[in-house]
Amino acid sequence: MLGGFGGKSSSGGRKSLRVAVAGDKGTGKSSLISAVASETFPDNVPRVLPPTTLPADAYPEYIPITIIDTPSSIDNRIKLIEEFRKADVVILTYACDQPATLDRLSSYWLPELRRLQIKAPVIVVGCKLDLRDERSPVRLEDIMAPIMKEYREIETCIECSALTLIQAPDVFYYALKAVLHPTFPLFDQEKQCLKPRLRRAVQRIFNFCDQDLDGALNDAELNDFQVNCFGAPLDPVELMGVKRVVQERQPDGVTDLGLTLPGFLFLFSLFIERGRPETAWAILRKFGYSDSLELNTELLTVPAKHSPDQDGALRPDELDDLFQTAPDSPWLETPYKDAAEKTPGGKLTINGFLSEWALMTLLDPRKTLANLIYIGYGHDPASAFNVTRKRSVDRKKQRTERNVFQCFVFGPKKSGKSALLDSFLERKFSDGYKATVGERYAANVVDQPGGCKKTLILREIPEDRVKKFLANKEALAACDVAVVVYDSSDVYSWRKAREMLMEVARKGEESGYGTPCVLVAAKDDLDAYPMSVQESDRVCMELGIDIPVSVSMKDDERNSLFRKIVSTAENPHMSVPETESGRRSKNIRQVVNSSLLFVSVGTAVGFAGLAAYRAYSARKNA
Repeated sequence: MLGGFGGKSSSGGRKSLRVAVAGDKGTGKSSLISAVASETFPDNVPRVLPPTTLPADAYPEYIPITIIDTPSSIDNRIKLIEEFRKADVVILTYACDQPATLDRLSSYWLPELRRLQIKAPVIVVGCKLDLRDERSPVRLEDIMAPIMKEYREIETCIECSALTLIQAPDVFYYALKAVLHPTFPLFDQEKQCLKPRLRRAVQRIFNFCDQDLDGALNDAELNDFQVNCFGAPLDPVELMGVKRVVQERQPDGVTDLGLTLPGFLFLFSLFIERGRPETAWAILRKFGYSDSLELNTELLTVPAKHSPDQDGALRPDELDDLFQTAPDSPWLETPYKDAAEKTPGGKLTINGFLSEWALMTLLDPRKTLANLIYIGYGHDPASAFNVTRKRSVDRKKQRTERNVFQCFVFGPKKSGKSALLDSFLERKFSDGYKATVGERYAANVVDQPGGCKKTLILREIPEDRVKKFLANKEALAACDVAVVVYDSSDVYSWRKAREMLMEVARKGEESGYGTPCVLVAAKDDLDAYPMSVQESDRVCMELGIDIPVSVSMKDDERNSLFRKIVSTAENPHMSVPETESGRRSKNIRQVVNSSLLFVSVGTAVGFAGLAAYRAYSARKNA
């Protein structure tokens, strides 16, 4: 036994398995199913069997298997496709005495599964092994190697005989293993190495087990690991055997301190090499990993190991090191990539680091929770969250408890929205225009008067998406401030911005998510269009919001704009635009409420008078 490591395998919580069996006519798929189910070779087999169930006790995993025999004719193609899509695993059959049926796997069946985008693992089964011509011996590895190299979805290949039952039951055991303990997510067959996501998971497990933080697992730590995963310790002989095997194949895998990370990784390679992926999966599932090698919802806590960076900023390689135990580095893709402040040398500043966490928490709290666990957060991950009350309550209370504010940035093309976001991230102004494709985020920390720090997240909404965006009733539900930007030197830009501002105001009134607004007159370094200056002031007065903030992204005074946005968010009941129709509706509601109050007061007085009269009558009669 390999180093003694092993024990009961894990089913990953699966309760049943559905297998679709397909192949050319006459390859023996129906006979295979019938023989395994009855443990005898059938004399007469129908063309297509009804669904067949192997009981849970047929295999050690104790999971019932439903086997679906599929029709081979083209006439039943719709039924075949339906079964492929419902299957957990697909078995493709060929006849060992009919080489043409083997060729059909790569010329039809496997390409068809890809065309249909079937994601289930595939088991290739050669039936009728008893009929193969023994005068022309062939090795299964030789004929299947090129096919498996091209079609990585093939998990296992096996040949069997339904007549003699040689390896017939093993077919469905391998199908079970392909689903419960697949090798594809773990091992790169072409490169013959562990896949990156597995390496990250194994490193996290190693860090978890390395209790004394010396970079190696001593005998006590290895035994704790074995007991945790498999419920039984290793005896000293088995423990020595583990380290001897590792040292022979991976010289740097064992030191005087114990089993190193390279040695621990080598053990996982050895599990797979020796056909024991179930051992690797048992360990992974014990440490909370799903089939996609991500943490399950039942997250595990691990000891913190990371010390703060001493230069105040993180290089890309330091950031990769921070997330080396996560499945992927979460901030390399949109919307997190380029969404935070960096130094001219490309390092992530401390404000940028904190802002990335704030942005991820805003967009996907579960992702933040998982990554806190991956990197070794030493406390209850949920304690890192502060759930605040609804924004509508904040407006009624006329104050907010939030430390992170989200601001939607609207505006026509070439108004300066992107320049605003770049400026927020301390990036140099560029005269070149580049249209934003899709929505974009920028997050940073804003220093408020008195030393208070707030995190502001700007979300740029492209002009061509505004109409569709605001069509959603909940569009403004998550917005603390709406900023509308226009080019102060362009009358067309002002008119488009005015339309957007009015639409935001109307949407807020209709949905009940009235949002504070800030109007920004950008490009203040250019000559302002006189009419837009007068009109913008008038529109702001009519809506009941502050006059536009004039700003140039070329100047150093732009930080006052971001402080203005945060200050507006801190006072959620102010700067909420009110249209003429919204004002009329508000007045009507006030009149109705006053009337209802009068009626209710009058009724109350009436009841009070009646009660007093009855009390008086009672005393008089007494």
